[in-house]
Amino acid sequence: MTLYGRDNIISSKLSSKTSLDVLSWGWSNAIVLYFIGGLAVNLNEIVESQRKYYNQGETLDVSFRIAMLKKLKNSILAYEENLYDALWQDLRKSKFESYETEIGLVIDEIDLSIKKLRSWAKPKRKRTPMVHFLSYSYRYPNPYGVVLIMSPWNYPFQLTMSPLVGAIAAGNCAVIKPSKYSKATSEIMEKIIEDTFKANYVSVVEREGGRESIQNILKERYDYIFFTGGTTVGKVVMESASKNLTPVTLELGGKSPCIVDSDANIDLAAKRIVWGKFLNCGQTCVAPDYLWVQKDVKYKLLDRMGYYITEFYGENPNISPDYPRIINDRQFDRLISYLKKGNVVIGGVYDKETRYISPTIIDNVEWDYEIMKDEIFGPIMPVLEFSTIEEVIDKLRGKEKPLAFYYFTKSKDKEKNMMIKTTSGGGCINDTIIHVASHHVPFGGVGASGMGAYHGKASFDTFTHYKSIIKKSNLLDIRFRYAPYAGKLKWLKKIMG
Repeated sequence: MTLYGRDNIISSKLSSKTSLDVLSWGWSNAIVLYFIGGLAVNLNEIVESQRKYYNQGETLDVSFRIAMLKKLKNSILAYEENLYDALWQDLRKSKFESYETEIGLVIDEIDLSIKKLRSWAKPKRKRTPMVHFLSYSYRYPNPYGVVLIMSPWNYPFQLTMSPLVGAIAAGNCAVIKPSKYSKATSEIMEKIIEDTFKANYVSVVEREGGRESIQNILKERYDYIFFTGGTTVGKVVMESASKNLTPVTLELGGKSPCIVDSDANIDLAAKRIVWGKFLNCGQTCVAPDYLWVQKDVKYKLLDRMGYYITEFYGENPNISPDYPRIINDRQFDRLISYLKKGNVVIGGVYDKETRYISPTIIDNVEWDYEIMKDEIFGPIMPVLEFSTIEEVIDKLRGKEKPLAFYYFTKSKDKEKNMMIKTTSGGGCINDTIIHVASHHVPFGGVGASGMGAYHGKASFDTFTHYKSIIKKSNLLDIRFRYAPYAGKLKWLKKIMG
């Protein structure tokens, strides 16, 4: 349930007996509050109620965390069909793609956390230097406390719930701000959260709010902030976090290159690039943003890409049940503007009424074109060509570090050279996107593409502060470390190596 006010929009199930009311209307805004037992509750009170609950210590119990993860999984499964419907409404995702890229990945994260949590949560014994003889070193995993999770619209379920799994596993309370653009999915997620958790543990706030509401949310003090979205808002988040020295994870984006060398398996490269680029209609933060192909194999690659576009989506992708749509009119208009320059060799068909843009490839693109300045985030692939791989490396070194990097080659030497000389958040050799779907390796950006990482154990680590402790024995106290120090230096040097 949600009520709307300009400055404060709160959506949360505070108790089974919660009632809603509008406290008052001002000249320019409405103060929208929940009432619990006659007490008005605003966002600050929600955050503070979570902090109070956290301090009671219930979330510190590993058995409690596991029980909550199991409860979340059961709730997700109960709402599975609703999620399929919502993702179709928002992005026209098929059931297969919805499970493959959203629901299934979250379930996988939950199952892994349930299985591994007791091990992750144990203090870790570490080596102790000889100079501290009869001491024992440990790293104690502690939750941060109350965390804020802000998620985007392109994978609205997965990019909300995956970090939430990590936050719960680590023992935190959580405030969640989903995207207002993926309205149907955000609504179902809110129901899942309300059915699963008390609001003083996990709450959804302002799912209908845009950038103004984000600024209001960021006025509160959190113990950790996890943000997924664009660089512009990411900078706002980081600036706000700095006021309280709040640690952050920023999952941003950037222009992720896809490079195809002359020795690559061209047919296989074409198939995997088409899959990765046009998944979710290109609205993927790690999608290949532009294609950079060795000039001798360019036209062979483009021909095979055209073949696989047809094989995947048919002669008319507009009627394919497996091809999604652009999220809103603003994004649609931005993407269509990119078609003005370059030579459209495949696709270029669009329909504003349904926000359909066909899988599109544009050749003869220059670096100063608008399409090469910002992340595309849509089903349009610009193509550039190169002669030698060294010119690619030199060019990349002069650009912002991308979130992902894809290189197609059969040469292990070329692969090694590329890995050593370029920097990115992550990526694949001879494939696209799949590194994101593995909970065995962390996912995250670097530089302008973000900071921090998550997935699997890395999610637990992200939402955990590791406290380093040395425990000293009372059995023996060696006087060597105490003053006076005369004559001890040479022995200290030997002990410390």
